[in-house]
Amino acid sequence: MPCPDGSTALYYNQSEVDQLSPQGIIDATLKGVGQLTVPGWEPERLAHLPELMEAYKSIGHEEMYANYKYFLDAVIPTCERYDVKLAVHPDDPAFDLFGWPRVVSSKEGIQRVLDLNPSPYNGLCLCLGSFSSRRGNDPVAAVKTFMDRIHFSHVRNIRFTDEAGSFYEVGHRASEGDVDTIGIMKAYAEADYQGYIRPDHGRHLWSENTEAGRPRPGYGLYDRALGIQYLLGCWDSFRYTK
Repeated sequence: MPCPDGSTALYYNQSEVDQLSPQGIIDATLKGVGQLTVPGWEPERLAHLPELMEAYKSIGHEEMYANYKYFLDAVIPTCERYDVKLAVHPDDPAFDLFGWPRVVSSKEGIQRVLDLNPSPYNGLCLCLGSFSSRRGNDPVAAVKTFMDRIHFSHVRNIRFTDEAGSFYEVGHRASEGDVDTIGIMKAYAEADYQGYIRPDHGRHLWSENTEAGRPRPGYGLYDRALGIQYLLGCWDSFRYTK
């Protein structure tokens, strides 16, 4: 999506999605529309997606939580033995899509996932951009609530464009979008968070807007470099003392 500042960015348009089907998206992507691929949507993966859709067509929210608990109960003992921390990423976007149940899409959903197995090895990769794509979700409250179970955090920013929930990705500065990135970093800094944080996604800037220099969508180098410096500046403003 062309942005007002001259960059380009990933966007989600609800009105367009409402006119699409999963198979239509698969067919278009496999044909190489725009000669671009999105991480997780590589052709070799998409070729098998119809099989997964058929296998999971009778799975709803409750079945998904039950399956998740079965998985966690099976693997957590080994994770504890070998010090391997699991970190689930929120659904992106954080709401049901094409009838598929999303179960890590709200504060209540995250709490339920963590309650499926109380081990601290059952944790979060709390992506605040994904989590914030659901209107009403409060990313700062989520950080404060789940701090002791967040093993990894992605901090990024989005801006909503309509009441239907359409949005596009913007720079990391809080003033650029609808995600309180300053409040998020303040919560982490004041808690002396010791896990991992990284800037997540970015616009395509400068030469990245040309065909020759274009990276994978959302993974431009320059904006993520700017983002990490912004997040470090936020951290220092709350933590640094002489």
